[in-house]
Amino acid sequence: MIADTDDDTDLDVDCLDHRRAPRRRGDALIEAIFEATLAELGEVGYAELTMERVASRAKASKGSLYRRWSSRVELVADAMAHRRPHDIELPDTGNVRGDLLGFLRQLTEIHDGPSGEATHGLMVEVIRHPELMKAVRLRFIDPAIAMALEILRRGAVRGEVRPTALTHRIASVGPSLLRQHFLLFGAPIPDSVIYEILDEVLMPLIQASPAR
Repeated sequence: MIADTDDDTDLDVDCLDHRRAPRRRGDALIEAIFEATLAELGEVGYAELTMERVASRAKASKGSLYRRWSSRVELVADAMAHRRPHDIELPDTGNVRGDLLGFLRQLTEIHDGPSGEATHGLMVEVIRHPELMKAVRLRFIDPAIAMALEILRRGAVRGEVRPTALTHRIASVGPSLLRQHFLLFGAPIPDSVIYEILDEVLMPLIQASPAR
């Protein structure tokens, strides 16, 4: 979590590039640190990423990082969140299929966007680092599942979704299948994949039984 601080005033004896660089403040400093974090993540992976490497690459002091983030887990999670193209908006098309389609497309934009490659590397690293898995789940996976569950809940109110489909497991199916495709095949995710997930898996899984 980013703490309120002033400018980058600490000078590390082992960070000569920083001492020669113009001093940055506020948002400019944060942006440089996030860019350096994602670049390091893409090049060396989470296992080799250190606060010192990020500071050197960002031409910042280690102190400027440690004042804001107590660990590399927090730093990586904030950097990934910062690069998301936008916050996902809950669609409201009036029907559950349209809402799910809009929701899955927004998730796809995140995978296909600027942070896609870093996201791919991050998801690979979580297998070996449980503490990173927890951060990723809390910051990215759980919120997406909560939004999918809300879409299903609205559909159930309209009679489009069977009430027994309002579970965490079923709500996780769409985001999980998109994430799996991204990890296996990379970006961009074709629109046809979204429709396959929607019409071949999600809709048959959640649809209410037709009235007799």
